Amino acid sequence: MKEKILRALREHGDGFVSGAFLCSQFGVSRQAVWKNITALKENGYEIESVTNKGYRLLNSPSRLYAPDILSRLPEGCLCQKVECFDTLDSTNTKAKQLAEFGGPEGTLVIAETQTAGKGRRGRNWNSEPGVGIWMTLLLRPELPPVKVSGITLLSALALTKAIRELYGVQAEIKWPNDVILAKKKICGILTEMSSEENYVHYVVTGIGINANTASFPKEIEETATSIFLQTGKKIDRSELIADMIHIFCSYYEQFVKEQDLSAFVEEYNAVLANRDQEVCVYYGMVEQSSPENMDRGIARGIDRDGALLVEIDGRLKRIVSGEVSVRGVYGYV
Repeated sequence: MKEKILRALREHGDGFVSGAFLCSQFGVSRQAVWKNITALKENGYEIESVTNKGYRLLNSPSRLYAPDILSRLPEGCLCQKVECFDTLDSTNTKAKQLAEFGGPEGTLVIAETQTAGKGRRGRNWNSEPGVGIWMTLLLRPELPPVKVSGITLLSALALTKAIRELYGVQAEIKWPNDVILAKKKICGILTEMSSEENYVHYVVTGIGINANTASFPKEIEETATSIFLQTGKKIDRSELIADMIHIFCSYYEQFVKEQDLSAFVEEYNAVLANRDQEVCVYYGMVEQSSPENMDRGIARGIDRDGALLVEIDGRLKRIVSGEVSVRGVYGYV
């Protein structure tokens, strides 16, 4: 009910919404409306109440709140359940627990902070409280396991599109799934799955976004940034979450239907940061690289399966994500 009331208040903008309209719209009593309005106020929502006019939303808190995020999603969106927590060890871990107990596809798990956030290859992900977005989406795709990596690429593409639309900045992707601004990383994505040989039980896609982070530790400040640092404006995290999830769910449904990325290759390649530029391909850890376990070539874009096509000595080589890193010749991008 709270998300429905918030959606109605937002749809009316600066205008008032009468209590009678809310009662009629949702089939509830005036007392039920008042009770939910009171609960929203207690959670930090500034709602003006005027006799004979109704209610008007004046301001929303910065804290992430499940009904708020749901209120910003279209009613037919795949994501119909959001769970917000103050602290989790890992949103991926929590989402996997929910999946094992039958959690529905489209469940979104969000934490204000993580104590054991996961990055690629087991690295820790710094999850500063109150400024970033740390979330995981639970999916149950009808796909063969070999196709699941496409979900990760689509997550990056959806976030890139959301950032460009909302903030007018040129977000790009460093293949396969790092979203970057000004050649620095703002987002990491980690997809994990439970599967059998030819069947996927569930997939959890964890997304960490440096939204309003103001500074970074010395060891990563050369390669990491935030949307706030690049725009100079504090962003509405709930707005970004809802926009990105809405776009992703639309992509995801088409991807599962078509079973490959054909419909997205052109869009993805258009935001690929190092397309038509020379890159280094490292087979294994970048820190332990040697001439024997790396290639240099020109990145030409992805194919329908999400592999990066790199032109090496005049021939295209398919680079598949996994234990491979692709970097620019002179740096991270």
